Amino acid sequence: MLSFFRKYKLFAIVFSILSIIIMVLFYNALQPKKTLTIYQPSMVNAELVDSTLQHVKKYHTIADFSLTNQNGKIITQRDYADKIYIADFFFTTCPTICPIMTKNMAGIQAQIIDDDDVLLLSHSVTPVIDSVAQLKKYALEKGVNDTKWNLVTGDKKQIYQLARKSYLAVKNDGDGGPFDMIHTENFILVDKERRIRGFYDGTKTEDIEKLMEDLDILKASYSE
Repeated sequence: MLSFFRKYKLFAIVFSILSIIIMVLFYNALQPKKTLTIYQPSMVNAELVDSTLQHVKKYHTIADFSLTNQNGKIITQRDYADKIYIADFFFTTCPTICPIMTKNMAGIQAQIIDDDDVLLLSHSVTPVIDSVAQLKKYALEKGVNDTKWNLVTGDKKQIYQLARKSYLAVKNDGDGGPFDMIHTENFILVDKERRIRGFYDGTKTEDIEKLMEDLDILKASYSE
């Protein structure tokens, strides 16, 4: 009897290993694939959404735009065509959340530097103050890579409308002064179809980690 078990010991071990591998593969195959929400204006805090869009429940996309980056180049939606990108709103003289947001965006830049499918886009909420020269100075100080990350300025009304009607990221337009756009700390994940797929607190490490996880899920959805 012992000789019988010794004879088939190797077979039993190999069979057990193969059985475990097969069970793991079946388990993974049966798990539902992770997907990301497609955010609509009706799903977002009403304070961040223009009143004309608060009822919208489908088909929301980022509008066309034309703004100027830190190198004086006109940046439009065509520069982000067929790209996933992460957007935010900031201003160069902000002493509170913006330095943290910019540092974290720079960290994201380092992680996606060789990824041709992903770009970054930061909008100034004080475009009168944030001239091209000011943005360039800021970009150099913060380590912005011009091939991956655009800091944009331009017509204030257009930026405000983008923030409220497209990215759902600004509370109100205040009294018309240079600092009246009350922007959030949100980073916004936008897919290749210009749809919002996630909001993340750009000042929190755990949210940045979640963003990067969601970015991987979103990228994987295009390779299926």
